[in-house]
Amino acid sequence: MNKRLWALAALGWSVMINTGAEAQTLKYPAAPRGEVVDDYFGTRVADPYRWLEDVDSPQTRAWVAAENALSLPYLAALPEREALRQRLGALWNYERYDLPQRKAGKLFYGRNDGLQNQSVLYVDGGDGKPRVLLDPNTLSADGTVALTQYEPSPDAAYLAYATAAAGSDWNEFRVRRVADGVDTDDRLTRIKFSGIAWTRDGKGFFYSRYPLPPAGSTPGTFDELAHQKLYYHRLGTAQAEDLLVAENPAEPQWGWGAEVSDDGRYLIVYVSRGSGNENALWVKDLGTAEAPSLAAPFVKLVDDFEAEYTVLGNRGSTLYVRTSRDAARGRIVAIELGKPAAAEWKTVVPESVDTLQSALMAGDGLVALYMHDATSRLLRYGVDGKAQGEIALPGLGSVPDLPLGGIQLSGQAGDPLLFYAYTSFNQPATNYVYDLSKNSGRVFQPIRLNFDPADYVTEQVFYKSRDGTRIPLFISYKKGLKRNGRNPTLLFGYGGFEISKTPEFSVPNLVFMERGGVYALANLRGGGEYGKAWHEAGTLDRKQNVFDDFAAAAQYLIEQQWTAPAHLAIGGRSNGGLLVGATVNQHPELFAAAFPAVGVMDMLRYHKFTIGWAWAGDYGTAETEAGFRTLYAYSPYHNIRSGVRYPAVLVTTADHDDRVVPGHSFKYAAALQAAVAPDGVPGARPALIRIDVNAGHGAGKPIGKLIEEEADKLAFLLRFTR
Repeated sequence: MNKRLWALAALGWSVMINTGAEAQTLKYPAAPRGEVVDDYFGTRVADPYRWLEDVDSPQTRAWVAAENALSLPYLAALPEREALRQRLGALWNYERYDLPQRKAGKLFYGRNDGLQNQSVLYVDGGDGKPRVLLDPNTLSADGTVALTQYEPSPDAAYLAYATAAAGSDWNEFRVRRVADGVDTDDRLTRIKFSGIAWTRDGKGFFYSRYPLPPAGSTPGTFDELAHQKLYYHRLGTAQAEDLLVAENPAEPQWGWGAEVSDDGRYLIVYVSRGSGNENALWVKDLGTAEAPSLAAPFVKLVDDFEAEYTVLGNRGSTLYVRTSRDAARGRIVAIELGKPAAAEWKTVVPESVDTLQSALMAGDGLVALYMHDATSRLLRYGVDGKAQGEIALPGLGSVPDLPLGGIQLSGQAGDPLLFYAYTSFNQPATNYVYDLSKNSGRVFQPIRLNFDPADYVTEQVFYKSRDGTRIPLFISYKKGLKRNGRNPTLLFGYGGFEISKTPEFSVPNLVFMERGGVYALANLRGGGEYGKAWHEAGTLDRKQNVFDDFAAAAQYLIEQQWTAPAHLAIGGRSNGGLLVGATVNQHPELFAAAFPAVGVMDMLRYHKFTIGWAWAGDYGTAETEAGFRTLYAYSPYHNIRSGVRYPAVLVTTADHDDRVVPGHSFKYAAALQAAVAPDGVPGARPALIRIDVNAGHGAGKPIGKLIEEEADKLAFLLRFTR
């Protein structure tokens, strides 16, 4: 770093922090207050750090360098940091697998031998002798190019795959021959939020892409996203020759997803308009699988956005569809394409008291994944809806999404083998295979652990939120821990976008529990744990329910003597970062430390950046007076108050995060540092920001980077909760 940046790092306020061995002086980098003031429906709102939204400006880059020059040495000097880094590396060093996909007798799966930055993709031709098909670790010197998804062709001759650099959501698609592992000349760009759907003949696939930016501008990480379109790419042709399949110029924010039925007959198109699960459902008859044609018009089975629809498969012209229509917790219906009216749909599996999370056609029937109080259940049904029993899971855990492929269940109609994984707070994701024809299953890819899962305990309890709503809470800890009110505790939450937080394994959480920590996970409203109504109860003008649920979880842990405010920390990522920021503002006295990661912190302007507009279904926007009043009341950036003794805060973000742009965290950190200046807050605790470089929202982050970041966070957590 040059002298100018070191000098900048030395400017600003200082705060005395006792790290145990000696006092350190933190001098926050100077962050000039701008004069920007916006008028929202007669309310004038200052935005003094608007300049930090321009993440590539020289002024912002200098501030970022200065912040890291402050935070990184401080974190490195924390007493247990090096021991924590070594222990994280030791526990992360275990063989693990992504969920297999089976195509044409071949098995495709990701495997990491322990500390590889990225998992390696293998193919097993059926002889039990897997070979490397694609190693992302060879694509960059620092491990920051990740394999984000892949899809074998139906005959397993080709592999279409996507890579992303530095954690970006921007993907590049390529095609590799499975036989020799050599890439073809096919190369597709301008892709975000797209799947890969091969036609049955194996000669091409459907995908979605965004147009190039206007003439004269250069494509960049933070481009505005609009006018996505659905295309068909034929192998061996240039991207410019791809066939346009679907678009709607009048609706620039519509998104397009596609899949092809297993028999190759139908193209299924999902139309979305934001981050919600509700979608329209269109179907195109491709004719024969051997010679598919795009000539037929779309049949618009559903052309509104009132419910969720996912096609599980078909038998002839009958589609089996999972939907939330007239079933807030989900049901499975049969739709005859010759009689597409909703009145003609037949319920195959009715709504139950549990939430239908996903399902697929496998073997000669249906397999449904349900959520019961945020834990998983696997049930079997015939295509006539007749119950065929339950596939037992090992315990209080979940069937997770695994990174490569992003699927929870892997199987095909007519193939009796079903693959799924199981995980819990003390059990890394482990793949199972179940023979549906024999009603028997087994661990498919055993993993060797360097710890004993029996040393750890998970309890599920239920507590009441401020309005009396019953909320689930998982509490995990090492055997022998006493409820004495002094245990270091990390409470984690999310509460949004109908995303369910279920039991999952985490190496950093295990290291924390090894050292006497308690890890608690709250299933807040806004998630999907109890279906659509649960989600909607935490959205728009009901978003305060989520913060109340989180604060009530903290109060429960304190009342039940698990911990006390002096030992309690909270954490959350993305929408969960918003949760942490808002809760700290509303209840600073409850916590000793807080970890808002890649958070949405400026609720008045979030919709103006990259994909932010898509979150309006959950948040609303400040474009309406009602939306402004709601958002302004809890926006983390706008509700920081001078003179308040906040908990110790470690903000984390990344310079290439093009989902929740880093300007959110930059502005929040600058405002918080200004508010805790020691002349106004005697004994103020640190407010630091750690800004990862050459990284994004989190997906695909190399193991090496993860270990360094988690060592910093754990050292900070233990410093302020013991």
